[in-house]
Amino acid sequence: MKQTIFEKIWQSRVVKNISADLDVLYIDTHLIHEVTSPQAFTGLDEKGLPVFRKNKTFATVDHNIPTKKQHLPIKDVLSKLQVKSLEFNCKNHDIPFYGIGHENNGIVHVIGPENGLTLPGRTLVCGDSHTSTHGAFGCVAFGIGTTQVQQVFASQCIVISKPKTFGIEVTGQLKKGVTAKDLILYIINKVTAKGGAGYFIEYYGETISDLSMEERMTVCNMSIEMGSRGGLIGPDEKTFEYLEGKPNLSKGEAFVSQCKDWKKLNTDSGSTYDNYLKIDANEIEPMLTFGTSPDQSIAINDTIEGDSNLAKALNYMKFNAGDTLLNKEVNYVFIGSCTNSRIEDLRDAANILKGKTKAKHVNMWVVPGSQKVLKQAKDEGLIDVFKNFGAEFRSPGCSACLAMNDDKIPSGSLCISTSNRNFEGRQGKGARTILASPISAAAAAITGKIVDPRKYL
Repeated sequence: MKQTIFEKIWQSRVVKNISADLDVLYIDTHLIHEVTSPQAFTGLDEKGLPVFRKNKTFATVDHNIPTKKQHLPIKDVLSKLQVKSLEFNCKNHDIPFYGIGHENNGIVHVIGPENGLTLPGRTLVCGDSHTSTHGAFGCVAFGIGTTQVQQVFASQCIVISKPKTFGIEVTGQLKKGVTAKDLILYIINKVTAKGGAGYFIEYYGETISDLSMEERMTVCNMSIEMGSRGGLIGPDEKTFEYLEGKPNLSKGEAFVSQCKDWKKLNTDSGSTYDNYLKIDANEIEPMLTFGTSPDQSIAINDTIEGDSNLAKALNYMKFNAGDTLLNKEVNYVFIGSCTNSRIEDLRDAANILKGKTKAKHVNMWVVPGSQKVLKQAKDEGLIDVFKNFGAEFRSPGCSACLAMNDDKIPSGSLCISTSNRNFEGRQGKGARTILASPISAAAAAITGKIVDPRKYL
């Protein structure tokens, strides 16, 4: 029987069929952070249960931590409590903990691939919706709630219904200046914020094959913004090249043999999906959101269409139907988040900014996704480029992606951001967010207004 990669992995991890719609699914890797794990640990302790497989669980702090002066105690009482609670629980249950300043610390969806924890053919979960990021490596990765976090702690399994499959084929070549972020924003616009509900998405086609692993992570990261359970991309030589030499992986002939097994995971020729969409990459331009949902976006040179369903979003964003986003003045520029905080993202932004000076009225924060990214940015001289430009380069963390730490965008301010969500108040109460690629965000910092980034390439 011909199967998709999703069906192969899912079937191989089913421990028990409870009913036609419900499975007990084994979880290979469990990533945790300080926000969704405390209640799960409490529930575990109240039942007198240990963590069933400690060597399958890895912890980092990212959501609540400050990105300035990380050597000092955390000022926010709740954030400090959550971080300390995770540290205590990990020590109590003998779980690897990557605290502030640890060489493996960073955003949970950045450090997984870096440390060889994200592998093809596996199931991977985390108490965070953007766990779909890890699907770029050909694994079934998805976010879970606190109750399910507790289930994994106790049994290394969860009870879950099997999603349907959605194949998104992307053909052709992306134009110069059109990035993976533009690609996924375009796809989300076509599918809509609810169009992926009940599905697990597989991205494939020549355009996807041409993407680097970091670009694939950007695409899979935002799969959740279509309402889907997750997204994945079949493993290939780029996947294996990225993984070779990573910690926690086999070496030499053992690794080569492992790659041969991973290749067998790919979707069988002639397999069918429950839903299907074909995208022509040649049609995509740099994309920007204009509303309060990631599917509310337009090409950079287009105008906002009038629609009664958009009235509330446009009122919040202080935009009007018929407006163009070009030349809109921005107050903040944020480059970071689990979507776009990797070394390639920083390189792309730095290439735009090198030798230029930031607009005086703009506040710009550049936040690397991990300690490893920070070190590489320093070694490559990227930090100097950002600082000479006038940007503030900070320590790793989720930062201004969400208003759970000190890095909040002030009410009324307009921020062009490389993060993944533009919901009302997502970056701070009253903050207005335009989602964009790293090069679009960087270009806006030069003039203080939204411009087509291709003029700086």
